[in-house]
Amino acid sequence: MLEQQVLNGVMLGSTYALIAIGYTLIFGVLHLVHLAHGEVFMVGAFAGLMAVRFAGGDVFMAIVFGLAAAAAAGALVELLAIRPIRRRKGHSLAPMISTIGVGIVLQEVVARTFGAEQVGFPHRMEATSWHVGTITVSSVQLLILGVSIVLMVALHLFVTRTRLGMAMRATAESASIAHTLGIRSERIVLLTFVIASALGGAAGVLVGLSFNAISPFMGIDMGIKGLAAMLLGGLGNIYGAMLGGLIIGMAEVLSVAYLASSYRDAFAFIIMIAVLLLRPRGIFGSLHHVEG
Repeated sequence: MLEQQVLNGVMLGSTYALIAIGYTLIFGVLHLVHLAHGEVFMVGAFAGLMAVRFAGGDVFMAIVFGLAAAAAAGALVELLAIRPIRRRKGHSLAPMISTIGVGIVLQEVVARTFGAEQVGFPHRMEATSWHVGTITVSSVQLLILGVSIVLMVALHLFVTRTRLGMAMRATAESASIAHTLGIRSERIVLLTFVIASALGGAAGVLVGLSFNAISPFMGIDMGIKGLAAMLLGGLGNIYGAMLGGLIIGMAEVLSVAYLASSYRDAFAFIIMIAVLLLRPRGIFGSLHHVEG
């Protein structure tokens, strides 16, 4: 029984990790908590649903559409709601407050388009299951784990091995020095939003497939979980965000299995608070740049 719960926790935690990495990338480069990131995640989930319902696509097309739509939404957020405010150099909290407004707008647009009730993916996308000893593994769980691992490895290679990834790290370290070195920091910021949002969009599709239910308001809960995972792992630390997501996922699943489902959210946040009290900078330490 414990082995099954650990597996379930890893699957759920991997989606939280993708969301947390998005928060981490944006915070590392801009020192900004992007409070509309959960709604961008939600946009990706609905884009995946549209790909399946109206384009007759399969699960991989849904993920690609979710990535693309969320990336486009993230780019628009940066261009229309973040960049103009940053150029005016107003109050440091102004960009963060702007993202709250963006999140509400995205919620309302999707709610008016698809309705405020939960909707599910088509039945033809239902999972098949395999039994390995006492553990039951479904095709959706394997898909979630596989896609999450591929995206995390791809991000690691991008940040550490490519010129754009190095430029992103340099901009996170010091935007002024990066500009002096000839790096166009505004393009790097836009690229950061695109990548972070794409990861969130993929997570949105995976969560929709896992629970077979998405709603315009799902971004609130999932966004908070991703933010908690980022804080748990350490601000600005990609690998800390990955671990933080897994810990939050494990805590939720185990609390439901051995305590009660009503403690699901509370138990996860109790662990986060305990870790931050004992280690205020998070498990890996709080960094003010994207760790490569």
